[in-house]
Order: sequence, then structure tokens, then C-alpha cells
Amino acid sequence: MINFEVRYTVRFLMKSIRVHTIIFIFFFLFVTAESKQLSYTNPVISGSYPDPSICRVGDDYYIVNSSFEYFPGLPIHHSRDLVNWELIGYGLHRESQCNGKMNLVNVQSDGGIHAPSIRHHNGTFYIITTNVYSPGPGEETEMINFIITSDNIEGPWSEPHIIEGAPGIDPDIIFDDDGTVWYVGTHSPSEPNFNGEGEIWLQELDLKTWSLTGERYFLWRGALFYGTWAEGPHIYKRNGYYYLVIAEGGTGLNHAVMISVSDNITGPYVPNDRNPILTSRHLTNDYWVNSVGHGDLVQTKNGNWYMVALGIRSEFETFSSMGRETHLIPVTWEQEKFPWKYSKIDKQWVSLPNKQRFEKLRLVNYEWPVCSPITGRVEKQYPLPIRGRPQRKNYRFKDSFNKKKLDLEWNFRRVPQKGTYNINSENGYLRLYSSNNVIKNRKSCSLMGIRQKETNFTFLAKMRFNPNMYGIDAGVSLFQKDDSYLTFTVEYSEGEYFLKLILKEKDLSPNIVQRTPIKSYDGSVTFKIVSENNSYDIYYTLGNKKSFTLFKKIGPDKLLSKGYTGAYLGVYCTSNGKEAKEYAEFDKVEYY
Repeated sequence: MINFEVRYTVRFLMKSIRVHTIIFIFFFLFVTAESKQLSYTNPVISGSYPDPSICRVGDDYYIVNSSFEYFPGLPIHHSRDLVNWELIGYGLHRESQCNGKMNLVNVQSDGGIHAPSIRHHNGTFYIITTNVYSPGPGEETEMINFIITSDNIEGPWSEPHIIEGAPGIDPDIIFDDDGTVWYVGTHSPSEPNFNGEGEIWLQELDLKTWSLTGERYFLWRGALFYGTWAEGPHIYKRNGYYYLVIAEGGTGLNHAVMISVSDNITGPYVPNDRNPILTSRHLTNDYWVNSVGHGDLVQTKNGNWYMVALGIRSEFETFSSMGRETHLIPVTWEQEKFPWKYSKIDKQWVSLPNKQRFEKLRLVNYEWPVCSPITGRVEKQYPLPIRGRPQRKNYRFKDSFNKKKLDLEWNFRRVPQKGTYNINSENGYLRLYSSNNVIKNRKSCSLMGIRQKETNFTFLAKMRFNPNMYGIDAGVSLFQKDDSYLTFTVEYSEGEYFLKLILKEKDLSPNIVQRTPIKSYDGSVTFKIVSENNSYDIYYTLGNKKSFTLFKKIGPDKLLSKGYTGAYLGVYCTSNGKEAKEYAEFDKVEYY
């Protein structure tokens, strides 16, 4: 009897434990799912989208990013909740915008479009930015500052209005309450205190003639002595004060966001004693994100504030393949609790000499923005800006080329040559014509790609390729820059077909990693690149076979982003210097 009771008690306890365990698991999964519904994950725009600038129009938010030597340039994303962003167009989307003084035809690597600002005023969108163009060895690099406009955010956008006599990079435009339009620029001061010192300047801008007018005011050289590269300025007017936000420290590990304030747009500007207001320079290199900076502020319709800023995921010794990406950070405004500070600016200070006036202005108890208020650093997750609007990240891309226009995700390195490609939407394929150029600095070749969005991915491309001439290559590419890429191609040479993998590392010559004859090639091949377990695994399959053969493994450190842009995956066709009318056809490209 006792044994029966013991056995019964044990069975009851075990059943009870199982039931409670199941309940706990369900509760844990529910809480985890619910927490995901209440938070968003950075970066909010993944892939090579650096130097973000943001504006709000009603319930709609728009972000524009730097695009450097890529075309189309100035990608524009739209959101209604700040966490789900859709690529809707480009500011530079026609060859005529990019083949004159504003040149993206033969621009150098890491040149091109730097740090735009997007603003909206009286029904018109404005994008102001710089094209950094080096004419050639021994010639001075040109900073072509220009503005494009549109009544419709999706375009078409105007031809570039070049602002003559505007030195430096990263300009901004501000529309003041009295109707004055101001150009906010950067330059290297004529008498710098140290190498790399920058200075923010301000001048009135006439939008009828697109020209600078009146006196030029020199506002600020940055918050820190030896705080190099004061750049990326934005001016905001809040509660009667002008806040000047800049990037400082260079777009690397010392990158930071600094702020100063004035009661007059022309200055003097008083730095925040708590600068920098956002950075990762003080954190370990093992922190999940580094090089944080280049911020732009936006106020939501309900009065909350956010900042967008760039950051690099620390995946391989502070580097990643995606490079600089767009992050979203909550912001609050706070006053310092110092009762001995002035509560407001005294009008009598206007008559004081500049130095005395500045010292008075320093002691005003201003409100300052506090970025990421709880921790002071960019977090991977934050509460959603709008509850009930969960973030839905979907990086899957599939193009079967059944539309007449190329998908917005596709980019070229520089303006493509005429006749580079055409789309047969009826039969669903892209025909990519061979160029006599290979991937090379300042050259446009038959290479087009989409951004890598995450470290782990699968990329597929199905190709038909039957050239008549020897020495023609066609296939896929994973590319960072003109001096950092891999190509995996079918090569037709002396009557035979070969699979060929070329790796080009920075400062090294292109290297044929592997070249293998393919005897059973029937004109059709599917390429596959898989990134996982710290490796790029290169596969192929011939014809319509579903099973893939591993061709080679490449270490992830070979193709990290060490420039201004990140990795792309795409398709490629070259005649290797020969004049030829060959082509490859792609009927499916997929990324997930």
C-alpha cells in the first residue's frame, strides 16, 4: 500500500513538473515574441547606407544616404514609423545629371557623392550634397557642391544646381523663419591649429540664382582641440535657439556627434560641455557597433525626437562586409540642473565685445539633446517609436526580370556605358553585354549588383552563356571596391569552357584562385555564394540540376569593407580588353 502511494505521488509530481515546464516554455516564448513586437533592432537600414539624413513631412519620414561612386546615386527610403523603411527612388537617376561638371562617369573609387542633407520646404524637397572628384594625378581634387529639387519625393529630380564658390564637403540648407535661406558648409581654415582641423561656415543662399550672397560667417571648428574633421553640419531651430550639430573625429573609431548652440544663426556658438552627445570612441572594440557618428535629428508628429546616425557592426576586428549602415537612436532634451546659470539671454549682452558676450552665453542654462538616454550608447534594440507598428525585416530579394524597368535595388559602379544591358520582360531575363573593361578604378564595366544586407546570406544567379569569341568571361561577383572583389565566371578559351574564381585583395594583384575545365557545360549554369560560419562558400550547378558542387571556400577577412561603402553581390560580363559583341543572359537572381 505504501509503495503504491509512493509511486502514485511520484507520478503525480512528475506530471505536475511536466505541465509546469510546458507552461513556462509557452510563457517564455510568448514574452520573447511580445518583446520583439515592442522593440526594434538596429541597424534600421541594413547594408551600405552611410551618412543618413532625415526629414519628416506630415506622417511620412524620408532618409537619403551617401552613394559615392555608385549609380543611381542618393538612395531615398520612406517610412511611416521610423523602423520599416522602403527604398522608393534615387535623387540621381539620369545620366544627364551625372555626366557634366557633376561627374559620376569616371569618378575615382571612394569619390563621388558625400554626405547629403534632405529637407522639405513649401512643397519642395531639397537634397544638397557634394561630389568629390579628382581629375587625375597631380591635379587638385574638386568639391562640387550642388542642390537637386523635386515636388515629388520619388522624382523626377532636377538637374544639379551647382553652387559656385562653395568649398568643402557635407553641406546643409536651412530655411529660417524670416524667409532667409542659408547654406551651411565646411572647409579647411586658412590658418589651422593642427592638421585635419575643419571649420563650419554659413552664408546666405539665393535660390533664384543658386548662388551664395552676402557675408560669410565662420561658426565653429569643433568641440575638441585636435578634434579633427569638423564636418557634416546640420542646424536646427528650437525654442528660439539655433543648434549646430556636426560630425567630428573622422569616420572611423573616433567618430562622434558634437553640438553647440546660439541665439543667432550667425553665432557665436557655445559648445555643450557634455560633448560628444553620441559616440562609440570610449567603448571597447568588442562592442557590437563602432564608428558611430554623422547624426541628423528629426521630431515626430507627437513631439518625440530621434537621431539617425551611421555605425559599423564589429564583426571581424571592428570591420564588417556591409560597412557603414543607418541606425536609429531615441533622443530626449534636458536642462542642466545648475541654479547658478542664467535662465535666459540678456538683451544687453548684444553690445558686449565678442569675447565677453561669448562668456556670458556659455553660462545660459540651455536645453541639450540626450542621445540614447538610458545608456548613452547605440543599442541593438530600443522600444518601438509607435506601439503596434512592429519592425518587419525582410532581406529577401528575387528578380526574375519580368518588369520593363530594372528593380531599384540594382546599382552600377559609376554611370554605366550605353547598351550595357536590356531586359526582356516577356521572356523574363536580363541580357548583360560584355564590356572590354574589367573591374578597375575610374572605369565603368558590365557589373551590376545589390547590397549585402547581413553577414550570413545565400546569393543565386542562373545564367545562359554561349559566346562565339575566345577570352570572354561571365558570371557573378562579390565586390567592395575596384581593388577588392571576387569574380566567379565561366570562361570560354580555345574551344573549352572553364570555371574560374578570381580574388582581388586590396594592395595585391588579382589572383586566379582556381580554374577548372567543365566538360559537360551545355550553356546553362547556376552560381551560388553562401556566407556562413565565417566563410564564403562558392558553389555551382550545371543545366537544371538541383544539387550544387562546392568549388572553393574563401575567408571572410578577404573582402571586408575598409572604404566608404560596403559589399555588393551581382552579375558580371567582360571581354577582357577585346572589342566584342558578346553577352550573358540571367533569368533569375536571388538573395536571402
